[in-house]
Amino acid sequence: MDHSPSFVGIDVSKDQLDVHLLPSGARFAVPRNGAGLEELVHRLTVEERPTLVVLEATGGFEVTVAAALAAAKLPLAVVNPRQIRSFARSMGRLAKTDRLDAEVIALFAERVRPEPRPVADEDALALGELVARRRQLVEMIGMESNRQQQVRDRRLKQRIQGHLEWLQQALADLDGEIDDLVRRSHAWRETEELLTSVPGVGKVTARTLLAELPELGQLGRRQLAALVGVAPSTATAASGAGTGPLPAGASTCAGPSTWPPWPRCAATP
Repeated sequence: MDHSPSFVGIDVSKDQLDVHLLPSGARFAVPRNGAGLEELVHRLTVEERPTLVVLEATGGFEVTVAAALAAAKLPLAVVNPRQIRSFARSMGRLAKTDRLDAEVIALFAERVRPEPRPVADEDALALGELVARRRQLVEMIGMESNRQQQVRDRRLKQRIQGHLEWLQQALADLDGEIDDLVRRSHAWRETEELLTSVPGVGKVTARTLLAELPELGQLGRRQLAALVGVAPSTATAASGAGTGPLPAGASTCAGPSTWPPWPRCAATP
């Protein structure tokens, strides 16, 4: 049976995941914990089977969610919120200070369709095990916290506190492993190696570029220039630089750049 395209936007916050589906308009929310992630994965893999799932990069809250979705082999793209915000403003859906929501993210997924990042089978298996272990650690921390509140003996409280600190450190270490694995897809690794081959570009710069511009290596130079707002003018394109017309509404002049491929125009120093 044919399965019509469907798109999922997930708004990630500290405690909750708000989910919006298009074109159906369905929406639901789950807590951002182990049980919530299991429910989310079940609904998306069994009931919805989406064409694309988009998360915004929220400074770390999205990593565990991305790991769970990638482990389930769902078509996933983690997108810089600046891109989604610019898209929403261009459609009149968002003021400068408004918060992005799941519907806006789903619209971005449907209209822009960023390329999902594939995760190798062995990495997907490893992510599944790491996410399961993370849930166990979180549950153990909760149980030990409850015990600490119930006991009265001071020495026993101190022992429980020591165990809690160990569990919390183990959880932090595990989160670091999950973060590394999520960001270590084959495409990202190739792009990082290419970037660091440029004189003066180190690993920190390369990883910053990958985080801010995940489209590197997937878009042409004109598309990438339009995305970051330094597209050359139509007149410059007509003079022979580049291979095709610029998007409608592009800037009339390129921003200052030291990259050799960018042609200069009159307003550029």
